[in-house]
Amino acid sequence: MDSANTSPRSRGITRTAAPQEAELIAAARTGDRSAMDQLLRLHRDRIWAICRRITGNDADAADSTQEALISIVRHLSRFDGASSFSTWTYRVATNAALDELRRRGRRPTPVDELPFDGRNASPTDRVPDQLADRLAVDAALAVLPPDFRAAVVLRDLCDLDYGEIGEILGIPPGTVRSRIARGRAALVPLLNGNHNPSSNRHKETL
Repeated sequence: MDSANTSPRSRGITRTAAPQEAELIAAARTGDRSAMDQLLRLHRDRIWAICRRITGNDADAADSTQEALISIVRHLSRFDGASSFSTWTYRVATNAALDELRRRGRRPTPVDELPFDGRNASPTDRVPDQLADRLAVDAALAVLPPDFRAAVVLRDLCDLDYGEIGEILGIPPGTVRSRIARGRAALVPLLNGNHNPSSNRHKETL
C-alpha cells in the first residue's frame, strides 16, 4: 500500500540527483554550455517518460520533450531551489505535454462524466507495474482527461507524493487525491480487459 508521505522511489526513473548536479546548475546559469548539456542529459530520460505517458505516443512525446528541454534552457534562472530540481523538471515536462495535447486539439472528458466506483480503486491502489502491454496502458491512459492522466502518471510513474503533484499541477493535495482515485477507478476495467482496443496487438514491455 502506498502513502502520500512515503519517500519517493521511482519506477525506472531515479530521482536521486547526481553529486555534481548543483555545480552543473550553477555553471549552466553562467552560460557554460557544456554544463547545460550535461544537465539536460541527466534529466532527459525522465522528461521523455513523463511526456510519453501523458501524450500517449512517440511523436507527441518527442515534440513535448523538445519543448521541455528548451524551456529548461530558457528559464533555468527561475529555478529557485524551493523544490528539488527533479520536481521542477517534472513540472516543466508535464506542462509541455499538456500544452502539446491542447495544440493537437485533444478535448478532455468533463470531470463530472469520469466514472468513479470506490469499490474498484482508491488513491492507495496503483496501476500495476507488471503490465507488459505498453500499448494497452497507453490506450487506457488516453481515456482519461489530460489533467487526471497527468496526476496518475506523476504518482505511479514518478512516485511523487500528493504535495509535490499539487505543486506541479497547481492544485490542492486533496484535489490531487481525488483525481488519482477517479483516474485509477476508470483505469481498472480498461486494464482488466473490459475495454481492450489493443488486445490483439504485439505486446511489449513498459
